[in-house]
Amino acid sequence: MNAGCLRHHSRNTLNDTETMEAPLKELERLQKLVSDEPSMGKSKTPAIQDSLNSLLQTLHVQKKRLEAGLAAEAELTMLARTVEARKKEIDERQKEIYNSLVRYGKALDKRFTTPLPTYEPLFTSKDAQSSLEHVIAMHFLRTGRFSTAETFVQEFGVDLPPERQSQFVDLYRILMALRNKDIKPALEWAEHNRDFLQSHSSPLEFYLHRSEYLRLLTPDPFEQSKAIEYANKYLQPFFATHAAELKRLMGCLIFLPRERMQNSPYEDLTSETIHLDLENIFATEFSASLGMSKRPPLRVVGDIGGGGALAKIEKGRRIMRERKSEWSQADELPIEIPLPPENRYHSIFACPVSKDQSTEQNPPMMMNCGHVVSKDSLQKLSKSGGRVKCPYCPVESMVSDALRVYF
Repeated sequence: MNAGCLRHHSRNTLNDTETMEAPLKELERLQKLVSDEPSMGKSKTPAIQDSLNSLLQTLHVQKKRLEAGLAAEAELTMLARTVEARKKEIDERQKEIYNSLVRYGKALDKRFTTPLPTYEPLFTSKDAQSSLEHVIAMHFLRTGRFSTAETFVQEFGVDLPPERQSQFVDLYRILMALRNKDIKPALEWAEHNRDFLQSHSSPLEFYLHRSEYLRLLTPDPFEQSKAIEYANKYLQPFFATHAAELKRLMGCLIFLPRERMQNSPYEDLTSETIHLDLENIFATEFSASLGMSKRPPLRVVGDIGGGGALAKIEKGRRIMRERKSEWSQADELPIEIPLPPENRYHSIFACPVSKDQSTEQNPPMMMNCGHVVSKDSLQKLSKSGGRVKCPYCPVESMVSDALRVYF
């Protein structure tokens, strides 16, 4: 968590180029100083590695001459001067690196004024350390860093089934094929896992065939006939579950070639996102088949905690300590923390009457008129006989008729 916080511990994120402009410039300068690149700015001092290589080469040559008995006293004196000169070059270069480190730290402190919170060590027990190592190893696998994962597993002795790595190798092989608009490997996986996909009404297999069908819709009439044959063979079995979409896929034929479709009701079928979204959909279903979350946990922790949540929570705690108050409930936050859509895992409905966020015990309820309030507000608004008048329109309905809504 702390590593993520280093990236984002102010209200602005690393994506804010204005906020990070100065620190990034200092970081680039620092990287160039420690690399083999030529010196920057006014400094004409050679790079540290160049100075060391030159010194080693001189010492190697001088060693051979000493062994052969050819070295004169003047050469040894010159060698001592060379060593001293190279040492001076390295010292000057090191000074530049230290100065850059200081400037980089000052730039970070200037941009990020909120101090990082400090916590007691979280992973002190062997079980906790083992769990953390397992999470890190899985993160490397899920992000496609297979060689890093293999090295990490070997060095830390992580107990990870060998087939787990092969599963994620297959995932990235299929994702690369999808990126090249080759749906065959993904279709093979979908057909093999059809029972799992159908158990939660996943549209993955249909979307794969739809992508191939749209790809076949080219200006060439022969290819168009192949698209119709493909639809009859592979898309027709999905008519029971995707009737409306299949009708649109067939209806778009009258607007061919593709250029005419861009100014028609079927313009959305020409978008590249139809094909690009297949990667995310497939990765989600693949992870679900393994009983894993859609996104790697470490990435979620970094995005949410390092993205500003940790700093806001710490600020709220500090204010409450100053006011000598505490949070009312352990499972709720006293401050609002905006989350991107991919990190929303529960209802985010806030009742327009009570202004309270919905919970499992207080879910959103829709009345007959279509307006939605929380369950607690619905009970408070109800009158004798179980009737309730909508606070936003004159329609009355029964409390028992209200339906729970899922966002």
